[in-house]
Amino acid sequence: MSAVTDTARVAPAANPISQSFRDSMVVAKRNLIRMSRIPEMIIYGLIQPIMFVVLFTYVFGGSMQIGNSTSATDYKNFLMAGIFAQTVTFATASSGAGIADDMHKGLIDRFRSLPMARGAVLTGRTFADLVQTALTLVILAVVALLVGWRVGSDGDTNAGKVLGAFGLLLLLGYAFTWIGALIGMSVRTPEAATSSGLIWLFPVTFISNAFVDTSHMTPWLRHIAEWNPFSATAQACRVLFANPGQSTSSAWPMQHPVWASLIYSILIVVVFRTLAVRKYRSATA
Repeated sequence: MSAVTDTARVAPAANPISQSFRDSMVVAKRNLIRMSRIPEMIIYGLIQPIMFVVLFTYVFGGSMQIGNSTSATDYKNFLMAGIFAQTVTFATASSGAGIADDMHKGLIDRFRSLPMARGAVLTGRTFADLVQTALTLVILAVVALLVGWRVGSDGDTNAGKVLGAFGLLLLLGYAFTWIGALIGMSVRTPEAATSSGLIWLFPVTFISNAFVDTSHMTPWLRHIAEWNPFSATAQACRVLFANPGQSTSSAWPMQHPVWASLIYSILIVVVFRTLAVRKYRSATA
């Protein structure tokens, strides 16, 4: 009996990485169950991008110039990469509001009292948001096909490139949810998290190549737009989808948009995950 007890006492601790992963999956499952019980969260999250698709396609489609073309069809195919990118980044607001709500209700403090990895609470939340973002993208892609969007409209592409484009979109969305996590940990109420999560998103998404050709912008604004991480992902999607609007700019992110999108997204994850987890530890200490 003594030998057995001694063996149990010296049993090696669980691998920190595997424990963190398991804890994150538990929190992610909790958030997914919560989302499934509130379908309005998904429905309302879909209404805005669908409205953007319809409004930009049918209201502005005939007046926008892409390259040397003013074709409504060309603009429709150009637009969708920007709408997809905008949709995944707007998940930032809901992510921040959800974490702020958990903080406000004291749920984060209860999680902290449990023997679990410190970063698992935020990682689990961002994983759950990633699943919701993926579902939103699928539905939005169906809507885009219904209004006439087509891949390969300006060249050749294949299933691997199309899936790669959606992968870049999900990576960008995941990166931005970490910005939302930091915002959610930094404000006092869910309402404040929603407002502060949207205020900076509008200039990021509109000072970009998402909805207009940057060649028609003034030089200083075009320079900002071309180095915008959001623009890199939108441009990478156009290249992989083979849609109109592939930039002739000499800016490095526009010349190498796939690599730029990957680098930007990974850097955002590394920086803002570090800051968010540090804020979580200090906020709940």
